[in-house]
Amino acid sequence: MELKIGNEQDIHTWEQVTLVYHSALKQINTKIEIINDEFQQVHRYNPIEHIKARIKTSESIVKKLKRHGYESTIENMVKYVNDIAGIRVICSFTNDIYTIADIISNQSDIRIIAVKDYIMNPKASGYRSYHMVVTVPVYLSDRIIDTKVEIQIRTVAMDFWASLEHKIQYKFEGNAPTHINTELLECAHMVSELDARMLSLNNEILEIAEKIKNQKEE
Repeated sequence: MELKIGNEQDIHTWEQVTLVYHSALKQINTKIEIINDEFQQVHRYNPIEHIKARIKTSESIVKKLKRHGYESTIENMVKYVNDIAGIRVICSFTNDIYTIADIISNQSDIRIIAVKDYIMNPKASGYRSYHMVVTVPVYLSDRIIDTKVEIQIRTVAMDFWASLEHKIQYKFEGNAPTHINTELLECAHMVSELDARMLSLNNEILEIAEKIKNQKEE
């Protein structure tokens, strides 16, 4: 039986949404786990601290559509909401973020839809992370559906800040007092400095370890 090549516009029910996006999420999650396994085995290095995956709830999707002025239909869900399936990759250092992003980008069955680098260009709030929207083919019994997944890659420190900022903004329904937003921005600068110092320290440690290794081999 020949498989038909389709896209997300072929999804017509919420049951199909959950099936297809869960499948896409599993594929991306597995790909990232394999990358991490290879680094541990070949390079003796673990660039990924942990991975978080989730499917957006129907309530959250409806709220997002309404916020952008779209009617709450399945068609609009799959057309306009890029983060129905989302995966967050937490790394140790900022250079790991770009390494992981490059490896994902170079996989032949992944197509990059959009990239937003909030590390080089942080949001006004101080938010920092690397975002990719990609498509991955989901193989069903009678067709292949290219399905969008949003990938967020950030350090442990960035993730800590983003989680707390989200909780604080949720409590104030997005209208936190000015002094709290100012304090959050200050903390974001501190997180950025911490990441830079930790990366520098790690590089120094690696250099010292390499010198010791070379001395032993001489």
